Amino acid sequence: MRRELILFLFGAFIAAGQQIGLNASTESTGPVTFSAGAQLVVETVTVTDKRGSPVKGLTTKDFTITEDGAPQAIRFFEYQSLEQAVADTAPFQPDHVHLYDKLGRTQIAPEATGKTRYKDRRLLVLYFDMSAMPQADQMRALAAAEKFIRTQMVSTDLMAILRYAGSSVDVLQDFTADRGRLLSIIETMIVGEGQGLGESSDDASTPDTGAAFGQDDSEFNIFNSDRQLSALQTAVNMLGQLSEKKSLIYLASGLRLNDLNNQAQLRATINSAIRAGVSFWPIDARGLVAEAPLGDATKGSPGNIGMYSGATSLANTANFQQSQDTLYALAADTGGKALFDDNDLAKGIQQAEHSMSSYYIIGYYSANIAQDGKFRRIKILLNTNLSANLDYRHGYFASKRFSQFTAADKERQLEDALLLPDPITELTIAMEIDYFQLNRAEYFVPIVVKVPGRELALAKRGGSKHTLIDFIGEIKDTYGATITNVRDKVNVKLSDATAAQLAKRPIEYDTGFTLLPGKYSIKFLARDAETGRIGTYQTTFVVPNLNKEEKLLPISSVVLSSQRVELKSALYNAVKGKDKAEIANPLVQNGQKLIPSVTRVFSKARPMLVYLQAYEQDAATVQPLAATVTFYHGQNKAFETQPIKVTQAWNNRLKTIPLQFDIALDQLLPGQYNCQLTVLNPIGQKIAFWQAPVVIAP
Repeated sequence: MRRELILFLFGAFIAAGQQIGLNASTESTGPVTFSAGAQLVVETVTVTDKRGSPVKGLTTKDFTITEDGAPQAIRFFEYQSLEQAVADTAPFQPDHVHLYDKLGRTQIAPEATGKTRYKDRRLLVLYFDMSAMPQADQMRALAAAEKFIRTQMVSTDLMAILRYAGSSVDVLQDFTADRGRLLSIIETMIVGEGQGLGESSDDASTPDTGAAFGQDDSEFNIFNSDRQLSALQTAVNMLGQLSEKKSLIYLASGLRLNDLNNQAQLRATINSAIRAGVSFWPIDARGLVAEAPLGDATKGSPGNIGMYSGATSLANTANFQQSQDTLYALAADTGGKALFDDNDLAKGIQQAEHSMSSYYIIGYYSANIAQDGKFRRIKILLNTNLSANLDYRHGYFASKRFSQFTAADKERQLEDALLLPDPITELTIAMEIDYFQLNRAEYFVPIVVKVPGRELALAKRGGSKHTLIDFIGEIKDTYGATITNVRDKVNVKLSDATAAQLAKRPIEYDTGFTLLPGKYSIKFLARDAETGRIGTYQTTFVVPNLNKEEKLLPISSVVLSSQRVELKSALYNAVKGKDKAEIANPLVQNGQKLIPSVTRVFSKARPMLVYLQAYEQDAATVQPLAATVTFYHGQNKAFETQPIKVTQAWNNRLKTIPLQFDIALDQLLPGQYNCQLTVLNPIGQKIAFWQAPVVIAP
């Protein structure tokens, strides 16, 4: 694969306008207060008397809050009454359940500013880590969830269902009290989904499979554990949009860390949960385990001396205990409780439900606006003489400036941005996706990304200016499985002349993938590594199966451009020399690359270049083609090129016929046009049309 970054010195780039949101009413006549860099801190405080009963009727005057010893002014206060309701005596009947057409891949709906959406409701989240459970444990976890919903869920409970299957966190159901809806989601979840991503060991308990020696699994285990913890952090960040207390029931078959390699992500996940007011309630889906000393029949025999020395049995026990230690840490550090060695998994869900009693929501804007990432200690006291117990989080970690991020922090920022369902618009990104048929099965998909140069920061090092950009992209199929991805860290050195032009020109990055026909989704991310500003672009696209095209003439995407560049003149080449992807790229010919115009804005002073391919794979011999390009202004034809006749084809099975135009635009007035391409095969009596809007600039 070849990836290049080019400082685009021609054409114009239309940036998206800034969006400004107003949260306050314009009719307010009171004094206006502006806050810069203020951070809202929300605390959920449970106040109970000596008997353990909730204390009601308190107001803001009854509480004193300090942060690192400094008093804080309470700006938001609300009481959440969660009376201990009794579960229905009759279980939810099966005939009340109806299967929905498909799983709802929704998002956790946020709350409006200053409002609590789920007042006096208990928020429970069922989180199924399918990547960390074999099939038997998945069935046991789903059965426990179904049992709780049918027989133990009470009227004050609202439940959401989240799933992680190794690629992304899917919100299958937002918070709801509809037990029929919840049961339908549980019953339509696929057992075995995401299985196979669990880590394998490299110790005395490792099965002897007779395979040749290869790289060990330690690097994979580190990455996989980080992904599991990062997925938990993503779920927590979704829930952080809600002010109420949340309990996340984490159903998994353990989670084992790899020495100190996963500690940074574990700490980040726990800190995010504390900030979001989420407590973890892990449930070991393995239940009560009575394992044989040398392992059960689900894995092969170790076949080494450890079978006789006791090392295998010790390694099995250590691995099992370590997988539970992480679950215990997640629960203990966030105020939850883990359920181990119990076959009644629904009991763990009940524990999370019963732990949440009535509480107060208290919010304040921290007087310390420093973004240093340090721990802030919180202390809450009652001003009354009432003898009561207060349960709340005792501190949080402040946010960090990007300049203070460690390497691990920067990686987590990229992972979080890639997993977020909504795009980030700190940087403006435009993208064009095309396709060209390589053979009867595969298509080459070139992707061009543009970022405005004025939005990038320049740094001066070693006497020259440079800009540093991180690019990361991921393509998934309709089932959410990752098909391919790309990752580049680009350091572009600029001279004084090119640096001056950067403010007026976009930077262009292009890459390419080989895909099969089908529907895909792409998410592409660019980050200015100097400031940490991120822009994401996500969309769906279709690679058609041109082999099934019978009525129309099969053609590729139509590429509109205003320039060709020498490959060696690119400011940055991610891969030196030629590789297979460059040879397959039809936009590269005779050492020059055609640069697609993503915005399709063209200057009259430069010609428009049009390129496409037609395919005649079913024809015995090459049949001549005629093509023309027409510009329409409204309903009127403004300009049409002379028809060109093409008789030459490439020497391949597809009989690929390249078509290209070099169109002078000086006859067109500035404005918006509809560009139409027409390709005709007179012998085969087939035709192809293509249209797209373009803008002609002076």
